[in-house]
Amino acid sequence: MRIRLLSLVLSLALFLLLGLSSLAGDLLAQDKKTLTIFIWSEYMDPDLIVEFEKRFDVRVRLDYYESNEEMIAKLQTVRQGVYDIIVPSTYFVPTLTNLDLIQPLDHSLLPNLGNIAPDFARLDVDPGNQYTVPYQWGTSGMAVHSANIAAVDPSWELLFTPSPELGNFLLFDTARDALGSALKFLGYSSNTMDLDEIAAAGKLLTDTKNRPTFMGFDSGVGGLSKVMGGVASIAQVYSGEAIKASKEDPELHYVIPREGCEIWLDLLAIPKNAPNVDVAHQFLNFILEPEPAARLASFNNYATPNQAALEFISDEDKNNPGMYPPPELRQNMEYMLDLGEANRYYDETWTLVKSR
Repeated sequence: MRIRLLSLVLSLALFLLLGLSSLAGDLLAQDKKTLTIFIWSEYMDPDLIVEFEKRFDVRVRLDYYESNEEMIAKLQTVRQGVYDIIVPSTYFVPTLTNLDLIQPLDHSLLPNLGNIAPDFARLDVDPGNQYTVPYQWGTSGMAVHSANIAAVDPSWELLFTPSPELGNFLLFDTARDALGSALKFLGYSSNTMDLDEIAAAGKLLTDTKNRPTFMGFDSGVGGLSKVMGGVASIAQVYSGEAIKASKEDPELHYVIPREGCEIWLDLLAIPKNAPNVDVAHQFLNFILEPEPAARLASFNNYATPNQAALEFISDEDKNNPGMYPPPELRQNMEYMLDLGEANRYYDETWTLVKSR
């Protein structure tokens, strides 16, 4: 009986000890600052997050969105200060600053900012990187599933005047992206404010969506998954997602149209009401280090705007024209611009396209 009682006492003591240890661990974890990043899905290397957490003794939480519009709407709704870092595209920076949703950066806390290549350090939307830090860049082209890619004409014709034998296809489900590709095919600027040109692009999209091989408008990830699953042959996609998929399927290729396409740059910014501004600057400076920047680019299969990181990028990636397009391809590319009041012409045209 005494042996059983002693055993019970020891078990109870061990239980209490483990419980107190767990409680102490929880309290210590609660003492850590938490960095909350609002970001596109599948756009952050989890190993980098683990490394940052260990180095700076913080916790990182990721929340996701699928469009710039969704991100801005959430920022306007959540005013009490939830997010420490957001990842907007360049043409949304004027909207963020006009709405007073992001704050100026403290460059004294960003010594690695000098690693950014000059082309990306002189942005019209944010001269001198007052509000933003370049994150990743890429292009918007097409994922094409073909056993003989050499026989495929690298043109927007694959979407807008395709041969029926090419199979089913999808377009981006956003106004500026879908209309922008139609405008490039027609020989116009994807930032045109000419109403006749925008109307012509709208008509082209309407005719396109009414063809029997059109499978619908979708996100880049959604369209790519349909191509990978064999449901479609072509989809409008972002470069990194398609290049990553092509490493799994040698018959899937990323194609940059010869007429030109969008070149884009995503940025890191700190919301106006961020609860942990100091930790946010630590993370920005960490991502600006050459090796983390290179690892991020390799994980996402996008290009890095970090010039110091290029020596850590594999030759295979640096020589991939889908990731780092040569000058002859880049000369026909355009950054998407914030068109101010003219944005409504695109929105109105897009509404007509979707309703017909």
